[in-house]
Amino acid sequence: MDSLTIRRPDDWHLHLRDDDMLRAVAPSSSVMGRAIVMPNLVPPVVTKADAVAYRDRIRAAGFSNPLMTLYLTEDTDPADVVAAHAEGVITAVKLYPAGATTNSASGVRDFDAVRPALAAMEEAGVPLCLHGEVTDREIDIFDRESAFLDKRLEPLRKAHPSLKLTLEHVTTKDAVDYVRAHDLGATITVQHLMLDRNDMLVGGMRPHYYCLPILKRARHRDALLEAATTDDRFFLGTDSAPHPLHAKEAECCAAGCFTAPLALPAYATVFDEAGALDRLEAFASLNGPRHYGLPPNDDTVTLVRGTPDIPPKVGDVAVFDPARPLTWTLQ
Repeated sequence: MDSLTIRRPDDWHLHLRDDDMLRAVAPSSSVMGRAIVMPNLVPPVVTKADAVAYRDRIRAAGFSNPLMTLYLTEDTDPADVVAAHAEGVITAVKLYPAGATTNSASGVRDFDAVRPALAAMEEAGVPLCLHGEVTDREIDIFDRESAFLDKRLEPLRKAHPSLKLTLEHVTTKDAVDYVRAHDLGATITVQHLMLDRNDMLVGGMRPHYYCLPILKRARHRDALLEAATTDDRFFLGTDSAPHPLHAKEAECCAAGCFTAPLALPAYATVFDEAGALDRLEAFASLNGPRHYGLPPNDDTVTLVRGTPDIPPKVGDVAVFDPARPLTWTLQ
């Protein structure tokens, strides 16, 4: 097979930042029909009015169809969330455990404090996207996701059984098994399909591979690949997260991989290596819309066999290096 035409994909987990950074990186995701945009700005997107204003800035920057989210805090107004969803302003709400990742200081520390908002969302059918990590000091960073399943997700799911949940950027076999056991939705990133923690750490620390949740063992990467290529509960979410070079190449570097410029060729390369190109359309273009109750995109994109011409940087942001040649490019 030398070419592959699929319905236009969507990105169900994307960071676009704001201001100059937004204007620089937004065009990099233009191949995507839609994208769920993360709300962890400073200050975060916490109200319907915030989401409307941010949506307008994103469209002005060159990405035409953002799907907005609100940042769940312990002060979130349930009525505002429900109204924002009912009016089509937001697609989902994002829960960050406090301290879990970039700009998560406003996240949830006391899960009991957000029960009213979760109950209102459950009743109104507002989806909840989860950054699935426990940030307690005693939890090893490589165990944060697995600990979240037992300590946070299981109680939350039992308390709100009708709440539509998306476990974002899953990184472990434990999370894959949990999603399957409880019929949740889950996104998988480029970097977690292509790399393991040896790629980040052996021979020296590579800051551009540092992300949260952190890269795991090869056996976890293999479980993600099997899930992505066989199971309709898993779908494309790049978690593309731009940071300027000085923040990545620093004594204490920022977490995130800027994968948007090469995401679809990278996914296609991984699926091809796994002998599963016939499953790429489901993962990239069909499973996410089905999970969120939206129609798939009507138009298509075509990939052809060849090496994509990817710039090393977009503005002052280094583009993710997949550590091996990509074998598919957008026509």
